[in-house]
Amino acid sequence: MNRELYEKLRTLPANADNYLITSLNLENFGAKLLICGSKAEFRSDSWTEEVDFLPGADAANNDVRVRKAELSKSEILSIGESCRQYFAEKLANEKKVYVCGAGHVSLPIVRLGKMLGFKVTCIEDRPSFADMAKAAGADEIICEEFDLAFREISFDKDSYFVIVTRGHQYDEACLRRILGKPYAYLGMMGSRRRVGMIRDRLIASGFDETEVKNVHAPIGLGIGAQTPEEIAVSIWAEIISVKNESEKGEGFSPKLLEEILKTDEEKVLATIIRRKGSAPRQVGTKMLISKTKTFGTIGGGCAEADAVKAAREMLLFDAADSRIFHINMTEDAAAAEGMVCGGTIDVLMEKL
Repeated sequence: MNRELYEKLRTLPANADNYLITSLNLENFGAKLLICGSKAEFRSDSWTEEVDFLPGADAANNDVRVRKAELSKSEILSIGESCRQYFAEKLANEKKVYVCGAGHVSLPIVRLGKMLGFKVTCIEDRPSFADMAKAAGADEIICEEFDLAFREISFDKDSYFVIVTRGHQYDEACLRRILGKPYAYLGMMGSRRRVGMIRDRLIASGFDETEVKNVHAPIGLGIGAQTPEEIAVSIWAEIISVKNESEKGEGFSPKLLEEILKTDEEKVLATIIRRKGSAPRQVGTKMLISKTKTFGTIGGGCAEADAVKAAREMLLFDAADSRIFHINMTEDAAAAEGMVCGGTIDVLMEKL
């Protein structure tokens, strides 16, 4: 395992486009290149490629240059006349949701956020309500006036903001602190009339009209939600929809990197690099497998069980350090085994 790479993955620049490129070519299969913004931050010793993956590079000779547009999502690239192949993963940072307010709707939002793997921060100016958000599972509480609380937040393109305070004056105060900053999602609760009034005031104050109109307000998908729990589901459904439009890979969560960097036993990192049909998880989804345990999931069921078996065979029989494992969930035999999703996935298996 190259610790330097995984240590660098812990501190990716938050507002840069970050890519991890893996060679799928026979002579240096598994070699890595880490790009942060327009700078190559890491190269494996075995990385011998002449291909320039730096985003924004001159694309005059397409055999040796890759345009930034070609690195817009996580996928396998075939480059040049020789069709050399690389898995280019657009990395996401840790997903963070900031819940503004800790009332009766906020608490199920916090609980669902934890279930969905987000780091959850709740902003609330009333100590007793902030305590309830902490009890609901929030990772962090900022108990401060809404006008001042945002001084403690680092905005980035993987930050999601849910405004559900107890009054529209507080909603507007939050919006004024968030608009114009980097974020992935911004939504606010309220009736259409109240939301319209706030939008008009913000635009009159000089905020960008397009950005103001793109705020998800009234918040949530229109599913007829009534109870706090149903409203929370509608909000998270909308957030998930926005998140999955970005086509970023799953990235390396802090917990995954912590598990990778443990030296207790040898492991295999399994990453979905290609999917077709109705396979359950997206490209970039990762799972860590050792002889005794697993961390994460690439979809569950028999397909995942086959991947775990293949990884443990790599560990037990000293197989090659890297390989691609193909899983077919479309054939009759697969259906008989309970692979109900259909589709196919290619999983990159890398011994760490």
